[in-house]
Amino acid sequence: MSQTALARVPAKKAASVPPKLNFRAPGIDSFRFIRAYATTFLVIGSYVWIGLRARVFGQDYRAARIAAIHKRNAVRVEKTILRLQGLFIKVGQLLSILANFVPQDFREGLEGLQDQVPPRPYAEIEKTLREELGRKVDDFFVDFDHTPIASASLGQVHEAKLVDGTRVAVKIQHHDIDRIVRLDLRTIRQLMRIVQWFVPIQGLDAYYHQIKDLLRQELDFELEADNIETIAKNFEGDPRVRFPVPVRELSTKKVLTATFVEGKKIGDVAGLEELKVDRKDLANRLVRAFCQMIFKDGVYHADPHPGNLLVDPEGNIVLLDFGAVATLSTSMREGIPEFLEGVIRRDTDRLMKALRKMGFISRTSDTGMSEKIIDYFHQKFQEEVKIESFNLKDIKIDPQRGFENLLDLRKMNVGLKELSTTFHVPRDWVLLERTILLVYGCCSILDPELNPMGIIQPYLQEFVLGNRDFTQIAIDTVREMAVDAITLPEDLKKFLTRAVRGELEMKVTGVQEGARTIYTVGRQLMYTAVAIAGGAGALSLHYHGEDHLARWPFGFAVGAACLLVLSSLFGRPRRR
Repeated sequence: MSQTALARVPAKKAASVPPKLNFRAPGIDSFRFIRAYATTFLVIGSYVWIGLRARVFGQDYRAARIAAIHKRNAVRVEKTILRLQGLFIKVGQLLSILANFVPQDFREGLEGLQDQVPPRPYAEIEKTLREELGRKVDDFFVDFDHTPIASASLGQVHEAKLVDGTRVAVKIQHHDIDRIVRLDLRTIRQLMRIVQWFVPIQGLDAYYHQIKDLLRQELDFELEADNIETIAKNFEGDPRVRFPVPVRELSTKKVLTATFVEGKKIGDVAGLEELKVDRKDLANRLVRAFCQMIFKDGVYHADPHPGNLLVDPEGNIVLLDFGAVATLSTSMREGIPEFLEGVIRRDTDRLMKALRKMGFISRTSDTGMSEKIIDYFHQKFQEEVKIESFNLKDIKIDPQRGFENLLDLRKMNVGLKELSTTFHVPRDWVLLERTILLVYGCCSILDPELNPMGIIQPYLQEFVLGNRDFTQIAIDTVREMAVDAITLPEDLKKFLTRAVRGELEMKVTGVQEGARTIYTVGRQLMYTAVAIAGGAGALSLHYHGEDHLARWPFGFAVGAACLLVLSSLFGRPRRR
């Protein structure tokens, strides 16, 4: 469920929200974060347990039970999220749409979070409106529906009418959301630090700051109103794409009032059939709209899940929720053409320069390591990509080879640590990739047979090439390859190039295994000590009648025990 939706079909399931869920402000419960850790360890433990039993009874045993485990864990996570509320609801919403990463049985158990987020009481909403607008609700609205039409982790939306009769949607932030976000971000950062310590993945701190920046944008409703007006202006000549109109005099950083727009959700196939909408044409127009935003206008809606896309009775596309709006940075826009030119010219140096400019290669990365990895994937790319012409629509890629190629890096002594240290995904790309995946998901519902390359290619070619001639790039590439073939074998050329750079070196492997073993054993001993100390402390407090304090050392003991199990299973030194 989008927390910034300004219009939609009345929620049919709003009345079915389980009444047992309380609406205490998240963070007041002193054991709130213990619940989060406990659920996390419980879910991890269930998968560890089935993995251990599979080693005894075989993979068929696991395959027969894994779907039920996914569903059971989804229920556990959903219940915990609904009790914790705050940012944890946003995490659940994200999991429910990441079809490529989360098992389907698990994902389906979380889909209810999109439409069934418990609303806050109207008295709390009225208080926020009075504080933000400076007067009573009745002074601005002649009819204000106390039942929200949409509710989410950051706020909720109510339908109302202005004094002049204009039908509007009013989005109000929860009154304590700033404190909740601050507490939850602190917890998320601590979890990331634990993960980074346990699994040496670089760049998690950067991801944390990305999350923080995105939340700051979503919590600024004045910025969202600016986003609506900016993108709507870019579509002034296209009546088939509509937007709500902000009412500025009734909008603040915590309240956003905009015109109400009626429509069916774009994923509601039955509803679209009632409107007699041509779904193939609708999918085509949706792709064109996002191509214009991304490649032509340079600013785009970055959260186009089905709840934020409506179709009005005339078949027009309605875009909602502009809290997440993104742009492509200058470095990304300049790097994409250089990257494609490097691919065509088979120039690793040009590829590295482009990737570094776009932000994929860390400034402090090992040049030799990054060149080794890029050389490997570039070679595989040349083997697997069939370029029948220098036209983007003719490029054919076999996606099944991707995972196998990644595993091959182990033979080059390139592990997760080396990859994460050398490369990281810039925020520009994260948002763009997610947007593309969400649009693709909507189009697959509307028209599974749609081939978007025919639509995207003109926009992409103009964006990538500008005034340059793709044919001339191809001719120059052939000329350079011919000269190289005549004058110097490719392998000798690379060898001499590395010699000139002073990068030739002799490597002796295997001398670090003893150090890794000592480190692993020491870490497991530390986990054991923490588990024993925590258990003893909890038992002592229990015998002295201090049960409310005993939960803390018991929680640490459980956490240390789980880490010990995981370290025993996955922390063994790898054989090379």
